[in-house]
Formats: sequence, C-alpha cells, structure tokens
Amino acid sequence: MLLSIGTIIVIDQDFTKDSEKFKSKVVDMGGDFIMIDYPTHIETGRTAFFLDGVQLHITFTDNQKISYAFETEVIGRLNKGIPMLKLKYPGDDQLIKIQRREFVRVEYAIDVAIQKEGLYSQYVAEDLSAGGIAIRISEKENFQQGEILSLLIVLPFVNQDIKYVRAEASVVRTWEKNGRNIVSLKFEEIGQSERQAIIRFCFERQLQLRNIE
Repeated sequence: MLLSIGTIIVIDQDFTKDSEKFKSKVVDMGGDFIMIDYPTHIETGRTAFFLDGVQLHITFTDNQKISYAFETEVIGRLNKGIPMLKLKYPGDDQLIKIQRREFVRVEYAIDVAIQKEGLYSQYVAEDLSAGGIAIRISEKENFQQGEILSLLIVLPFVNQDIKYVRAEASVVRTWEKNGRNIVSLKFEEIGQSERQAIIRFCFERQLQLRNIE
C-alpha cells in the first residue's frame, strides 16, 4: 500500500480548494479498509463526526513526496482506547496522482453551447478543467484571441445527474490536434458552485478512466 500506518490524510466532501478540510491519521489498515482517528477541522480544531455511508475525498502524500487522492466512504467505527473511523480503501491502482498544476484537466467529449453575436451554436469539448475548456471547431470558424464568449456546458455525472454550467470565457488560442481544429478558452467569470461542479466532474472522469485501464 502507498498508505501506511501513521500517514497524515486530508479529508473533505467536495474535493475543492475552498471546501472545509479536516485532517486525520491512519492508525490501522487491512486489504480493503483503513482505520483513522477522528478527523479534526484544519482551521478550528473541532472534531468532525461523519455518519456511516458518508462519501469523502481523501488526499495524502507518500514517502516519496508524491500526492494522491481517492474517493471513499465511512463503513464503520471502533473504539480501542481511541475512537476510530473505518473507511473503504479502493487499492493503490485506484489512486489518482495529483498534478502539480492549479486544476486537473481531462479529455472528454461533452456538449457545449457558445453564444456569439446573440446566437448559440453547439460544439463538442476536447478537454476540460476548472480553469478553462478546449472546443472542437470547423475550419471555417474564426475566433479572435481575447474575445469573450458566453458558454453553457453540460456535465453528465456518473450517477446520471446532469449539471448545466454557465461561464464567461476568453479565447486563448486556436490550434490543431489530430486533424481537428481546437480553440482553447479560459474561464473569466464562473460561479464558485459551477467551478466546484467541474472539479468534481474531472475527478470522477479520472477515476472512471483508471477503472477502464
């Protein structure tokens, strides 16, 4: 296991930079679970009481100073001198290595509507992150660097929920990939809940791709 007894973990429920975060320590482990002491809020120090079945996101750094993330849920609790929570452990092969960049980017074809000159046109995304999105365009279309566009992005989550994200984005550049014309857009105005939805979507897709591999 990349996790070991004594490893410090960071816990949150939204996997976003601005969500409440708690810290804990691995105190015992088995093949498909880990036991942690009761988490405490990183800023306030208050103890968190997570109910059984609660979905959580875990991040930690291994002995090689590489950071990882995984999804888990509370599956029990135990008191052997200290109160402990029992969490599912998906296995080392299901861990996501955290990139050393502000936002994780995933390649995924989702529907995007772009408003230009008062009219919406339908496009397909090449890739997506919480910082921006790349869109496939035709050879005839012309996007000017710095141009501001209104976007409506459709996020289909694994649980079949669909989230519609609205954002204002600026054109960064146009380029070619595998014979396709691509325009890269940077989000200029986007709500916090919308950005969180994109981060969650990207994280889910990374896990999904890892399972396929």
